[in-house]
Amino acid sequence: MSEMERALKQLKKDAYNEYKIEDKPTSREAMSYFRRCIVYSSKLIFKEKEIITFAILQLVCIGLGYYIWVQMLDWIPKEVWESARKTDRGSIADIILLLWSILCVGLTAYPLGLLTACMGAAHFLHENGEESTIAKCFIIVLQRAWPIWIFSWIDGWWTVDRILERLPKKRDRVPLSQKLINEAIYQAWKTASLGFLPALIIGRGVIDSCKDSLGILKTHFKTICQLRMAYSSICWFLGIGSYVGAIFMAPYIFSHMSNDNDMYTFYAFIGIPILISLFVILVFFRPIYILSACSIYSNYVRENNIPVKLPTVSKFSSTIVAFGVLAIIICTVFLYKDTLGITYLLSIPYK
Repeated sequence: MSEMERALKQLKKDAYNEYKIEDKPTSREAMSYFRRCIVYSSKLIFKEKEIITFAILQLVCIGLGYYIWVQMLDWIPKEVWESARKTDRGSIADIILLLWSILCVGLTAYPLGLLTACMGAAHFLHENGEESTIAKCFIIVLQRAWPIWIFSWIDGWWTVDRILERLPKKRDRVPLSQKLINEAIYQAWKTASLGFLPALIIGRGVIDSCKDSLGILKTHFKTICQLRMAYSSICWFLGIGSYVGAIFMAPYIFSHMSNDNDMYTFYAFIGIPILISLFVILVFFRPIYILSACSIYSNYVRENNIPVKLPTVSKFSSTIVAFGVLAIIICTVFLYKDTLGITYLLSIPYK
């Protein structure tokens, strides 16, 4: 894992160095290109209908992951939340909640990463003239399950971190200049990593996948920028829509807040507009984004004579055991939170 993390961090660093603002296409060019992507992707989706199944299952995974995460908020007494508003100092509750968040992101990242990779597998099977099925797609991606999971876990955590930084805060001490730099690094990373997952799917190693991903950034810069800019704009628009929806829901949320834990009630209800936006993104736009990224990578593969190796024989993946262990850990925390002393530690006020 450390080797892969170093490789991805290096890709992130190189991506920012290659990501030249002056070379970026205009928003109009990006949306025009995305419309062309819709035409290609829609034809493939209607032919290989399992892609929509993968998209819907992704929404289910994120919904369950959010539900699991928000449960810990219900374990923190109201007095602790009130004490947090009166101080800038941290608490043991912050550490526990951070660890819980990392575990929940990791639990969600496994099925989410595999389902995303399955969309890409459907594309490459179609390109090879083979029939794409759910079973065939999973046979392909499970051979690369470890790097897919780690990549999705790291990428998911960076994404969550960016979303949290974008939200308005009461005591926000991060300078605007630093926020803009962080956003530029994040967008550079998302653009540069577009080729990483497709490369893993066709059998490339982690290092070669990073090289291919950076190679696409250099040789197909405008194309992947158009794709990323259009998709990111759509996500921003729908994200703002969910934020506006939350504002309209505020009176209803406040009227249903319990005396025991207002914070839990707030986050439980706020998940509704978030999931509505995610439904639109994951079902209608993300498949287009993933399939288009794979299409760009396919062009890169042909240009550089890179062999495509799609496994045809099912093999057991040890990630299933690791995922099961992670799920058991989370279930144990749920069932034995009092015995383990977690509820006691979460009840310690901020000072």
